[in-house]
Amino acid sequence: MSKTFPGLKALDDVSLEVHSGEVVAVLGHNGSGKSTLVKILAGVYQADSGSVVEVRNAEGQLAAGPDARSDLHFIHQDLGLADILTTVENLGLGTAARGRGFAPIHSRAERRRAQELIARFGVNFDVTVPVGRLSPAHRAIVAIARAMDGWTRPDNVLVLDEPTTALHGDEVQVLFEAVRRVAAAGAGVVFISHRLDEVLALADRVVVLRDGRVVAEESTSNLDHDQIVTLIAGRAIADISLEARGGPAEPVLTVSNINGAEIIDFSMTLRAGEIVGIGGILGSGREELAPLLFGSKYRFGGLVEIGGEELISDDTRAAIESGMAYVPADRRKSGAVMELSVRENLTLPMMRGLRRAFGRLDGRAERAETHSWMQIVGLRPPNPEQALKLFSGGNQQKVVLAKWLRVRPRVLLLDEPTQGVDVGAKAAIYELIMAARSDGTAILLCSSDTKELVSLCDRVLVFKGGRIVSEVQRGELTEERLVRDELALETRK
Repeated sequence: MSKTFPGLKALDDVSLEVHSGEVVAVLGHNGSGKSTLVKILAGVYQADSGSVVEVRNAEGQLAAGPDARSDLHFIHQDLGLADILTTVENLGLGTAARGRGFAPIHSRAERRRAQELIARFGVNFDVTVPVGRLSPAHRAIVAIARAMDGWTRPDNVLVLDEPTTALHGDEVQVLFEAVRRVAAAGAGVVFISHRLDEVLALADRVVVLRDGRVVAEESTSNLDHDQIVTLIAGRAIADISLEARGGPAEPVLTVSNINGAEIIDFSMTLRAGEIVGIGGILGSGREELAPLLFGSKYRFGGLVEIGGEELISDDTRAAIESGMAYVPADRRKSGAVMELSVRENLTLPMMRGLRRAFGRLDGRAERAETHSWMQIVGLRPPNPEQALKLFSGGNQQKVVLAKWLRVRPRVLLLDEPTQGVDVGAKAAIYELIMAARSDGTAILLCSSDTKELVSLCDRVLVFKGGRIVSEVQRGELTEERLVRDELALETRK
């Protein structure tokens, strides 16, 4: 299959083969062509050339085109569930399209059918409560059960597009057990993920895309984590190495006894050229800290100072003017204006230096600065006028980070800066963060990724129940130590 968009060859003669009972992981950096491939398989895009979809059943009969697409079933990252409806009702959605008409749900029979469907995945939960109240893993299983409902033969293909983004720990294992049962029943599974440890645990084979081409196809039994990283990036990704500093720098950010909806009596000091990590499980207070400091969430009491000057609560403009920048966790909703171009997003936070007399915008200066930053972050494709929504997640995040680095902030708040990006984009973002540190920017890094915290931070503060339960210095930083502190697990002597 091949697919070209204006100025971009998204797919170049890509072929993908999935066998019955096999889990195939499709990997690649953001912009490698994974999303385009999935959309062609789903019928959202039409390929420019190539045989799009062919499915051969157990009897050797071949189905192609629309007939074959009916044997493909998709689970996307957002799952496509109606949260206010029950499992029974979600499973009933779309039954008319499968020829079952618009007959009303017969509660007892439909409840029994729903219970039987989820039992196929080795789980048991109440199918009569709204799915919005289920655990993320059980929600994912409802989506898979709905996709599988109505399969008349085992030789179907299930396509899972980043299904574990909202899952943690044991929840991932629950989902994986469900996927293994699907494969054991004879279906083929296509698994798309950035989490390489999960790929090694689940997939039988990996197919790696780079710049729209298949560059590798290998059994997972022959690969380890670092080898997959090299295949995806086209080079080995070097480990981050923190440069030692001479003496302690001056405090830039001082926080004294602030409170929020989750955070209780929090204090800290952040110095120039220092990266302080904030760890903790979901709901610990970690995810509230950055918006609380920036003013996008209201804080109760306490004091926040930059360079000795107090910041008023709930005033993001004052925070920006005092030298604070904030990269939020949800880049699409809060980090950028997706309908605007790269150029407009990059220059939005600060227009000073880009205006002529009488306040008119200097278009030439704006374009020159945009091109400079596109080169610095390695934006692909390097099109300043393309709407940001048309870029991959990793490239969107580069733009969100670049727009704040451009203003040379004194304090940079980062909330999950590499969430949902590939290894190549992650390495590029890490390089930008370390360059900002070298320039003297004080950085607060809030992350659920313990490996990221260990790699980047001078010290890490761990939240639990809205309070700091430990402060771990660089020399003691390990993933094991952070996980133990996040869960408040203590070793008895």
